[in-house]
Amino acid sequence: MTLLAAVDLRVERAGRVILDGIGVAAQPGEFIAVIGPNGAGKSTLLRVLAGLQSPDRGGVTLGGKELTGRTLSSEDLRQLARLRAFLPQGAHCEWPIAVERLVGLGLTPSLPALGDFTLSDRARIDAALEACDLSAQRQQPVTTLSGGELARAMLARALVGDPEVLMVDEPLAGLDPRHTQDAARRLQLLAAGGKLVIASVHDLTIALRRATRVWALKEGRLLADGPPPSVMTAELLRELFDLEASVAGSGARAYIDF
Repeated sequence: MTLLAAVDLRVERAGRVILDGIGVAAQPGEFIAVIGPNGAGKSTLLRVLAGLQSPDRGGVTLGGKELTGRTLSSEDLRQLARLRAFLPQGAHCEWPIAVERLVGLGLTPSLPALGDFTLSDRARIDAALEACDLSAQRQQPVTTLSGGELARAMLARALVGDPEVLMVDEPLAGLDPRHTQDAARRLQLLAAGGKLVIASVHDLTIALRRATRVWALKEGRLLADGPPPSVMTAELLRELFDLEASVAGSGARAYIDF
């Protein structure tokens, strides 16, 4: 079943082509790593696929609903927010609210207009905090968190609503090695459980080991789309990043050797 589809996407800004001719389709159970150099169009692609930015050409369908070419009603937007969660790059919070309240904001699409969190909501918040190793910081003001702790809190907020589709832009940036691996494993497990996960990543070894599929972007174009071992060749990495690299090892011990 195709959960997400995009056809002939083109985005231009200030006379510059950001995306050009992008066509993709994705199914539940996939963990798609979006790789490419800075300025390749990864963030723009995620925003367009999430329905947060309109393309200049082409269309996106998510969960059977067309996201482009029409004005979404308030109910459409509410359903979209329940279906997918989007975590932008460098997300931040300037309010000194407790970490658990920040995470709880991820439940907004399903919360009643009045009243506090239900017992079910609190159970979801507890689970998200534990999954992102933040239980000890639940009452701590968000503005006092380290950069890595804040990144984990934002990921917990995206996870708490149990969306069918999770789109995250560089979710591993700023994390220490342990939490980088924990977050990557969490994304992998979500996909294995039937969710669609799309994440832009710069750690190529994590993309190689954890993802089920890779989209390789350069200068707004999709250069390759397929399983990591077949996509992440020395030739493609040279074309993408203008450097010499190769895949060493195999399976769970595979890595990118520079």
